[in-house]
Amino acid sequence: MIHPGARAVFFDAVGTLLFPAIPPADTYASAARRQGVTVDPAVISTRFVAAFRAEEAADRAAGWVTDETRERERWRRIVAASLPELPDAARGFAELFEHFARPEAWEVHPDAAAVFAELTRRVIVAGIGSNLDDRLTRVVAGHPELGPVAGRVIVSAAVGHRKPSGRFFAEVVRAAGCEPGEIVFVGDDVENDYAGAEAAGLVPVLLTSRDQEPIMRRVGRLRELTGEPGASAPEFSGRGERESGG
Repeated sequence: MIHPGARAVFFDAVGTLLFPAIPPADTYASAARRQGVTVDPAVISTRFVAAFRAEEAADRAAGWVTDETRERERWRRIVAASLPELPDAARGFAELFEHFARPEAWEVHPDAAAVFAELTRRVIVAGIGSNLDDRLTRVVAGHPELGPVAGRVIVSAAVGHRKPSGRFFAEVVRAAGCEPGEIVFVGDDVENDYAGAEAAGLVPVLLTSRDQEPIMRRVGRLRELTGEPGASAPEFSGRGERESGG
C-alpha cells in the first residue's frame, strides 16, 4: 500500500494510532458522578456527537483557523453540551481536559510498533498529523512505542489551521522534508484525512473496516500498509476522534 516512491508516512492520531483506554462517554459519566450527578453514557454520547459536529461546522465556516485558545474553548463547549447537569461546569471541564492529556488515558494501536519498525528498515520518515492540541505531545511522549514519530508531531493548534486545510498539510510537507507526492498520509476520517491530504497533493490512505467504494486507497488494519501479517484489535473499532476529547 505504501508506493515505491514514498519517503515519508504521516499518521492521524486519534482513531488511527491512539484510542481512548476507556470509552469517553464513560469517562464523562464518571466526572458527573464525582459531582453527585448520574447521567446515562448513551445520552452523553448522543450529546457529544451533536456538540462535536457543531464545532466542526463552526470551524469550517471560519476557514479551519485555530489555536490553543480556540481548542480549549472548543472542548469547554463540548463538555458543557455533553454534561449540562453539572453543578460545577468549570470543575468538570478542567478534570476532563486534564484526563485526556494523560498518556494512561490512551492506548496505542497494536500494529503500530511493527509498522514503525518496517518504516525504519526502509528508511522512511514517520510522523503524526493531528487536529488535537499540545496535549498530544505529552501523550506521545508517554508511550515508548510511539518513539519513532515523537520528533515529528504536527498539531493543528500550533499550525494555526485544522485539517482538512491545505495550510495544515503544507506544514506536514515541511516537516517531512520531501515533495507532497512522496508523502503517504494515513487516517480514519474521509474529509479531514483522506480528502484533505489528497487535495494537498499527498497520497492518502483511509484506515477503515467499511467497504467504501469511492475510496481508492484504504486498509482495514495498519499492518497492511507495509504488507505485514496480523489484524488490528477489534475492540478499538468505533473509538476514534469524534468520541474522544475533553
